[in-house]
Order: sequence, then structure tokens, then C-alpha cells
Amino acid sequence: MSMHSVASPAVNLTPPKRNSLKHIPGDEGWPIIGKTLQVLADPKGHVERNAAKYGLVYRSHMFGETSVVLLGPEANELVMFDQARLFSSEHGWGRILGLLFPRGLMLRDFDDHRQQRKALSVAFKSGPMKSYLTELDKGIAARVAQWKTRPGPMLVYPAMKQLTLDLAATSFLGAGIGPEVDEINRAFVDMVAAAVAVIRRPLPGTQMARGVNGRRRIVAYFKEQIPIRRARGGGDDLFSQLCQAIDDDGALLSEQDIIDHMSFLMMAAHDTLTSSLTGFIGELAAHPQWQQRLRDEISMLGLASDEPTASEHLDRMQLSEMAFKEALRIRPPVPSMPRRAVRDFTFRGFAIPGGTQVGVNPLFTHHMKDIWPEPEAFEPMRFTDEAQRNRHRFAWVPFGGGAHMCLGLHFAYMQAKCFARHFLQNLSVSLEPGYKADWQMWPIPKPKDGLRVIVRPV
Repeated sequence: MSMHSVASPAVNLTPPKRNSLKHIPGDEGWPIIGKTLQVLADPKGHVERNAAKYGLVYRSHMFGETSVVLLGPEANELVMFDQARLFSSEHGWGRILGLLFPRGLMLRDFDDHRQQRKALSVAFKSGPMKSYLTELDKGIAARVAQWKTRPGPMLVYPAMKQLTLDLAATSFLGAGIGPEVDEINRAFVDMVAAAVAVIRRPLPGTQMARGVNGRRRIVAYFKEQIPIRRARGGGDDLFSQLCQAIDDDGALLSEQDIIDHMSFLMMAAHDTLTSSLTGFIGELAAHPQWQQRLRDEISMLGLASDEPTASEHLDRMQLSEMAFKEALRIRPPVPSMPRRAVRDFTFRGFAIPGGTQVGVNPLFTHHMKDIWPEPEAFEPMRFTDEAQRNRHRFAWVPFGGGAHMCLGLHFAYMQAKCFARHFLQNLSVSLEPGYKADWQMWPIPKPKDGLRVIVRPV
């Protein structure tokens, strides 16, 4: 008997009455703010304490609404794979990202999502990807060369943020976008910070108001650029590709669609990669033996320091990919994922009404002891083909899964391995004795002090 089944076919997006979820164990905390502050303060500890007390299905109250949290690989499969089209991503993420990234790919559902995703996927085909690699490779090599001239302490997170923004700007907007880049950077920083602001309305002086203003600046920039790119034609960057992309009916994507996709993709590629690469470098600094193993793998490529990286070199960097995957397991870039049930369903014996806000939690799944022995330890060998064969396919979900699986997954691997190649070929990284970074896990993990490391030329 499966753990879940579909009930009524009628779509329902109205949040259920409070007492209709009373049969689900849990604690809703304070009036109005519920458990929001506890979740923001310690998302991992909060979920683990609730799971220990109530089990893998529990009721909570966050961001002004009662919600149901579903935990573990089976929950991830039910919600992400979603063959029965039970869960709306648009109405799940809407309250968090709707004012800031409206109609981005994550805020679309079902057929609309499928069509938009298909149009967007042209930007991730092998031709454009080759051109991104050329640009990424040049940008990373130049930045690592700079770091090499300034050995000593370095804050990884701000350095990565600057690098990934520059790389996203080149791959996504095209080379030489000029002085606007700082303005665009600031706008994105404001938009992401506003995504988890406690005050959800753009009242003057609030984080949400800064985020909404950031969006205004981004929209103005893209609006001005679209006709220029269309007239110019060509261009291997993502923006130029989208300006020429066509939908199922053979029509060019609308200006509004391009603006929405670009602002969402720039945010997604820039912030999640900053987080993931920072975590990756942090783990290598803490585990010198793994750093050396990856450096040995890279030297086997036989590339001189100034030779470009080609995709066949990346294919041979299997240990580097495993180490990156393990860093993503420890700190997935999107620790929890909201959805809204559009119809009634049951899971693990609990009947859950349509309209309920539900959440799954990759961060929790990635640290379940019965799946990942010693879950806090950094152990890339968990990702050999052999080890992965015996695991539930939704036990490791840093990129989500199902129809909403991250479109930029290969772009992320490409950037991470290209980065590992240049960084480890030129630099070694270590931590000061006794140092341990303190991470803020929401909305996208980041070290509170920037993650301090010591870099030295190899």
C-alpha cells in the first residue's frame, strides 16, 4: 500500500480552516508570528526537534499561516515528483517570492511551467553551454590569479559573491555590461534579503520596500535592453538567447516573460552558487586530505596553468564532483521548499485538505542518520556509483526534483568543477586553529562572518 493517495479532483487554493488540521500533531507557537522567529534562528535544529517529538509529519505556523511539514525521501518524492499534480509551486513560493520574483520559473505550474521551461532550456543546450564555459573559465582564472598575488586571510563568501555575480553577468548578460553591474548587484542583494523579511508588506524603510525597489531597477534595465538585443541578433549569453527564444506557437517570448525569467535566473544562479561554492571551499579547508586528493586528480588532467578548461576535462573530474555533491548534501542551497496542495491528499495516514501550505525539507533529509551515517562528517565517497545505487532517489535533493528540478544543474556543476580546477591548481586553503564558521541557513545558507580562510600559493 502506498503511503499517499489522491482524493477529490477539485482544485482548492483557499487555506483550510484552522481546526481542519488539528488532527496533525504539532505546535503553532505564538499568535500571529507562530514559529517564524524560531525557524529563522535555527531552521535545522527546529525541524529536527519537531521530527523527534511529532514524527515525519507535523503542523507548524510560519509567515502568518498554519502549514504542514512532510519529511524524508518519500515526502520529497510525493511533493517534488508530483505525478498527480497535487502541489502548486506558484502558490507555495508566492508568499515568499511573489513581490520580488513574480512569474519566475519556480512561480509557475503545470502546463504553463512546462512551456516556459522548454523555451528557457534553449539557453542550457550544448552550444550556449560551451560558450558559458569559455567565459567562466577566463573569469575564474583571472580572479584566482588575483587572489594568488594576495596570500593570507580571505573571507570566502564576499569573494565568491563578487565572482559569481561577475560570472553570471558575463554568461547571462554578455561581456562588458559596464558600470550598471554594481547597481544590478545591489538590487539582487536587496531582493534576496527581502524574500525572508518578517514584515511582508513594502512599508517605507523595511527590507521588503528595499527588495521591491530593487526589482523596479532590474525591470527597468531589462526593459531597456530587450529591443537592443533583438535588433542586434546573435549573442551566446543567456539574455540574448532568450530575446530570440520562441514558445510552442512559434512566437517570440513576451518582454514580460523575458524580464521575469532573467531576474529569477540571475538570482538563482548567483545566490545558490555563492552559497554552494563557499561551503565547498570551507569543507576543503577543513579536510586537507581531500583537498590534496582533488589536487592530484586535477594534475592528472595534464593542463598547464594558463591552458583553458574544456568540457572533456570536467568529465574526468569525478572526485571533484563527488566532493561538491557532499558539500551540497551538508548545506543544500535551498534548505526547505514550500508548496500548496491544490486538492485533498493523504500521507503516512494523515488526511491533509486542499489549500494547505506544505513544506519539504532537503536539509533534514540530507542529515537523516539511517540514510547518511555520521551525517555531519564530510565524506565524498558517499557519492560513488555503488553507494548511490542503494539509496532512495529522493534522499539527496539539493536541486529539487521532478518537473521543477533545477534547470541550471549542469551549469552549477560546470562552474564548480571549473572553479575547483583553477583554485586548487594555484592555491591551498586552510582554517585557523580552532576556527569554525557559524552558518545562517535561511533563505540560502551563508556564513555569518563570511567564512575566514587562509590562502597560499601551491
